[in-house]
Amino acid sequence: MAQRRPFNLSVCNELYERADFAESCRSIKRAGWDGIEIAPFTLLRDATRLSAGRRREFRDMIISEGLDFVGLHWLTVGPDGLHVTTPDDSVRRRSWEYVRGLVGLCADLRRNGNGGVMVFGSPVQRRAAGGATRRQAEANYIEGVRSIVPDLEAAGVTLCVEALPIAQCDVIVTLDRAAEIVDEIGSPMVQTMFDSHNAIDETEPHHELVARHWSKIRHIHVNELDGSYPRPEGGYDFKPVLQVAKDSEFSGWVSMEVFDFSPGAETIVNESISYLTSEIAKLH
Repeated sequence: MAQRRPFNLSVCNELYERADFAESCRSIKRAGWDGIEIAPFTLLRDATRLSAGRRREFRDMIISEGLDFVGLHWLTVGPDGLHVTTPDDSVRRRSWEYVRGLVGLCADLRRNGNGGVMVFGSPVQRRAAGGATRRQAEANYIEGVRSIVPDLEAAGVTLCVEALPIAQCDVIVTLDRAAEIVDEIGSPMVQTMFDSHNAIDETEPHHELVARHWSKIRHIHVNELDGSYPRPEGGYDFKPVLQVAKDSEFSGWVSMEVFDFSPGAETIVNESISYLTSEIAKLH
């Protein structure tokens, strides 16, 4: 009998690009993954406009193919003109209303109301713009997150504030700052997460950083530092971070998010799970 993995493993679905959603689910399950994490724009450019019936269809496809729904990421890649930190009040309000709508979508895609995380990266729509300083942009981001806390708490959905590298975004660039913002907001439904690729600027060993903030980490993204898929020749050692997760009896998801789709979805999902499974088997 195969040994049960200590983590639930999932795939971020945008690597399937224009593929049929049900077939994408079948491919993920066939490769041996447990769940699917969804970029909303892959369902509809303005995913908040999905009808109740269409939401049920997507949820049922996930279930029928034997997967669990993990949550949403790339939240504000959607309708044109969204920006969550701009000094333009009307644009900012519209953008946060869109995020509020995604809370409802995340809740609707769950089975029996269980789970659901929203990973807030979205560098283009989050970085300082419109003449705002980084400090002003960050304050606008915090204000926006606070505005949707009642929706998150009512839906039982967890928003994860993601630290991003400075080359992508100048607002919240370290896990230390992301964790401070979690404390400032003070809601159990606002936490943080770890993404190996997006931690490329961190100066501390990643496993030490993760261990220090473990009480606030609800989600993990695995990828190589260049954004490609995990594999033996990739170069990143996932074991130290995953050992922290195993030692802490992590009940969340370890989700693969890649940015280079050129090897093809089938190659990516099959080779990466083989490698990750072999690395996880080496943990103490």
